[in-house]
Amino acid sequence: MPLFKSPVRQTLALIAASALLWPAAQAQDGKPTLAKVAETGTMRVAYRESSVPFSYLDNAKPIGFGVEICERVVDAVKNKVKKPDLKVELQAVTSQNRIPLLMNGTIDIECGSTTNNKVRNEQVDFAINYFYTGTRLMVKKGSGIKNWADLKGKTIATTSGTTNFQVVRKYITTNSADITVLGGKDHSDSFLMLESGRAVAFAMDDILLFGLAANAKNPAEWEIVGDSLQVEPYAVMVRKGDPEFKKLVDETIAGLIKSGDFEKLYKKWFQSGIPPRSANLNLPMNDELRANLKALSDAPTQ
Repeated sequence: MPLFKSPVRQTLALIAASALLWPAAQAQDGKPTLAKVAETGTMRVAYRESSVPFSYLDNAKPIGFGVEICERVVDAVKNKVKKPDLKVELQAVTSQNRIPLLMNGTIDIECGSTTNNKVRNEQVDFAINYFYTGTRLMVKKGSGIKNWADLKGKTIATTSGTTNFQVVRKYITTNSADITVLGGKDHSDSFLMLESGRAVAFAMDDILLFGLAANAKNPAEWEIVGDSLQVEPYAVMVRKGDPEFKKLVDETIAGLIKSGDFEKLYKKWFQSGIPPRSANLNLPMNDELRANLKALSDAPTQ
């Protein structure tokens, strides 16, 4: 039975306030995650609202590939702390606040579409990489845009607080490209800029673009184009300096991989019809992910 039944929502103002009032160094008095969970009887799990198919809402309920992996981690935590009735509190996060809320103790774990890179490794830790993707473009069919060079003099959207925003900025600087970038507060907001014509393209991880396109009002209206600017791994995010909890998360993911359950989950979310429209992304595992099912690496990208 799914653990995630009713999401706990907070306003952005309250989220921002908590981030300011709770410095990272004082998160839950510095207690390790498992000790804190055992003491409070509560685990706080973060989800994303529009990171299809990793973590998104369907009838106000968080679902997705990352969500199901988080559910397995919660089961492992219950066994570890011997609390079968452990309470799970859910917290919606955005690209901008997910890391601060993890560092300050508001959440204990985030299973979504977060890139594991070296900069973020200075603030948080990542478990075994569970997906690999790259920054590409979603455009309206017939737009004439086939690659990044076709964006000269045009405006594109991407999501603020993501590595994609940084990758796009680097591309513009390196190539002296005449491209204007608008930052959405989340992926739905960025896609809305594309739908409304404020932007001619939406730059994001290709898997998220495939998911958004497949669940759009008119999926046939959109296409994913362009070279991938940078291949990036996704991974579960945990607080830095908590080796016991990271080990448990790593062991849970490794167990899923070795048992074959990881491939079953992959087929469910990437090669079968998914909510809300039963769209099938038809996306086989890429070579990078296949290799990591053997390597079990948590290595970051640049």
